[in-house]
Amino acid sequence: MQHNAEWTIPMHIPPALKGRNVSRRQFITGGSALAAMYAFRPPQQVFASSHTSGIVPPHTSSNFDLTIGWANVNIVDKPQRVPTMNGGVPGPILRWREGDDLRLNIHNTLDETTSIHWHGIRCPAHMDGVPGLSFAGIAPGAHFTYHFPIKQSGTYWYHSHSNMQEAMGLYGAIVIDPKEPDPNSYDQDYVILLSDWSDVAPHTIINKLKFQDDYYNFRQRTAASFFHDAKKSGVWPTLKDRMQWAGMNMSATDISDVSGIIYTYLMNGCTPAANWTGIFKPGERIRLRFINASAMTFYDIRIPGLQMDVIQADGNNVEPVRVDEFRIGVAETYDCIVQPQGNQAYTIFAQSEDRTGYARGTLAPHSGMSAPIPPMDERPVRTMVDMGMAMHGGHDMGDMDMHDMPMHPVAKTHAPPLNVENQNRAAMPINRMADPGDGLQNNGRRVLAYADLRATHPATDQRPPSREITLHLTGNMERYIWGFDGKKFSEAEPTPLRLGERVRFTLINDTMMEHPIHLHGLWSELENGNGLYNPVKHTIIVQPGGRLSYLVSADTPGLWAFHCHLLYHMDLGMFRTVVVS
Repeated sequence: MQHNAEWTIPMHIPPALKGRNVSRRQFITGGSALAAMYAFRPPQQVFASSHTSGIVPPHTSSNFDLTIGWANVNIVDKPQRVPTMNGGVPGPILRWREGDDLRLNIHNTLDETTSIHWHGIRCPAHMDGVPGLSFAGIAPGAHFTYHFPIKQSGTYWYHSHSNMQEAMGLYGAIVIDPKEPDPNSYDQDYVILLSDWSDVAPHTIINKLKFQDDYYNFRQRTAASFFHDAKKSGVWPTLKDRMQWAGMNMSATDISDVSGIIYTYLMNGCTPAANWTGIFKPGERIRLRFINASAMTFYDIRIPGLQMDVIQADGNNVEPVRVDEFRIGVAETYDCIVQPQGNQAYTIFAQSEDRTGYARGTLAPHSGMSAPIPPMDERPVRTMVDMGMAMHGGHDMGDMDMHDMPMHPVAKTHAPPLNVENQNRAAMPINRMADPGDGLQNNGRRVLAYADLRATHPATDQRPPSREITLHLTGNMERYIWGFDGKKFSEAEPTPLRLGERVRFTLINDTMMEHPIHLHGLWSELENGNGLYNPVKHTIIVQPGGRLSYLVSADTPGLWAFHCHLLYHMDLGMFRTVVVS
């Protein structure tokens, strides 16, 4: 049974998309019933990770034969049967070359439907790998050939878009060599792929969150912490703050929905104790390709003793920015250059945003070396700024300079209603692109912010947008429902774009969570004040209470997924279809 690459691009909205009774899970996981027809295949016994897993292959290739199958992996001393690419977690690093004609044969030996989405890759819609939108998925026992020209370079990644297989380990890195000489020279080249690993099944995690949204948050504020906070901020401000949060039925300590209580944070598939290590010679320039392949975790990354020059964001070159630290949202990529001079080890430290754990690796002149692991920073606490209420008597942002952060009162006619699917409206959302993120402000380190990113080349399409699409990111934490404009995917119509038009997307985050929003198939030019040199991305973090915009040139026809890349937010409604026709 074979699906071939010549599958016709659907240029109309399928009937299933027009209906309002089709759940996203039904849509994305279509074909699961068929899976039962296939016999169980015994899993492989494999090593899931190794210290060599971050090494970029020495040569590019344009032809791949890859197998998706069950494997027994043992990452945290508890064997698990998980879907893998070629038997590994993460899967193999794929090294391509810009300008090549690519062919990837994917063989599915699972007993369920699978798929591979090439995250950030510009390809025809029917090669994008989203079952129900791009193609039918790869049935058990079948194979599918992805075939498309490579029109870009940089660091990207791939992952399944079926049955929560991504959350269980079906992902890997892509490195694309540029056709022209790379403007950034380096001597060593490593992928640093971050992920979150749990022995709890994804659907069990979802059930727990639906039952109790703070099920994995063990750091709630208590009566005892009141006195600590009152000593720090004063009794009345502390009491007022607590009453505000109580009145909203929300918690200021809800930073991550799923925490280190069940997650082990991995670097190239290695636990912190396993200590993935990259070898260097003192004085060498090392390129580190950071990829966040986690299901639900943001990381704050630093290498004590080394400064990092950020040279690429989401596969696109930017003017180098020297920083001590940066935040990477789920599905983002950042490339950095470091140049250690000493004959010593350095810790690559990636602490989770909620400070409940960290991934860790080492750069060292010799294997077996390690460096001190820094203590985790103080956990962030949400403020009224995160609720979009900065001008309504809520907490301010400390000493942070907010002069360049325009406030945008939201017209009620454009705001989604408050209902069972939408718990809050950001009355005064702000531009937070100069803000590195909660927990990173004024920490004494130079931290990357979106406002720092400036493309090295002017935009290819310099037309002004012909129209604007404004969307609110909404949710109900208590019921653990997520959506756009107060609607889950099953209730929303597709968003139509005319082929060739240029559109401004404006996103307003009404929730108290960061959302990494990913538009498949089309670039997103983030309007961060650099005009024609605005950075080009595929995934954009919208901070709580924040408002931002980006330009999209609808230059490729087809049905494209548009969603939050926190997998449980996507699965529970924050997903739309963009139709370019």
